[in-house]
Amino acid sequence: MARTSRNVNPSFDDPDSFALDVKTGVLHTNVGDLANFLNDGLPNSPLKNIKLSGDGDQLKIHGTLHKVIPLPLEVIATLGIAPGNRIQLHVTKINVLKIPFKGLLGGFNVTVASVFHPGDIPGVEVSGNDIFLDTEKVAPPPHIRGQLTSVRIANPDFEEIYGNAQEDVARVEQWRNFLQLNGGTIDFGKLTMRHVDLIMVDLSNHAWFDLDLAHYQDQLVNGYTRMTPQAGMQIFMPSLDQMPKNKNQDVGLEWLKHRNLPPPPEVTSR
Repeated sequence: MARTSRNVNPSFDDPDSFALDVKTGVLHTNVGDLANFLNDGLPNSPLKNIKLSGDGDQLKIHGTLHKVIPLPLEVIATLGIAPGNRIQLHVTKINVLKIPFKGLLGGFNVTVASVFHPGDIPGVEVSGNDIFLDTEKVAPPPHIRGQLTSVRIANPDFEEIYGNAQEDVARVEQWRNFLQLNGGTIDFGKLTMRHVDLIMVDLSNHAWFDLDLAHYQDQLVNGYTRMTPQAGMQIFMPSLDQMPKNKNQDVGLEWLKHRNLPPPPEVTSR
């Protein structure tokens, strides 16, 4: 985690406060979540109701193009890597009203640039039939930095590989998921930790750590925390789909007033 401002600590509560520098790693983004992000983040785009699908290096984009009249649109593109750690979408076909066109679309005057406005999202560049996505800018924060080596659709996810990560992924396939941070300073909630010694452990046996930065405190509250002999912190967290329906309650003042009452179950169970 690298701070984005010299005078502001990286904070889990402020994704803009840090970037993630990836040496080797594999990142998965759910294709449906990515489509939702595009629909919410492109209020001025002529392309609405975006849906994404595909497999391997083939990507299909479905939507409604608002150009004089609403037109159902399908864009077929090939995924690749471009210089500058950019994702390249090479558009091979555009279908409007089930009629295939390439490049300039007849009397409708539909081009790749007219469908995808470069100014709608920072980090998007259109050149001819190619769309270039700057991976450090195009997605919501925290932004990802690193040497991008491969992209593909691995249903139901969009997969990005940084560095030579394939061997590492195979080697740790049976490991329990965790996020370990060392050094520097970090903020989370009301706490500030200096000389960071923090590990966040996934309590599930899922293949991926389902850590939601927007709601990480809910996961933290419904897990448990312990201090290490070195004054470090270990946080054991449930995944989003394993969150209990009845959230843990604070230990009440009434219990503190009666020393003979047994501790609450949510305390002793940990």
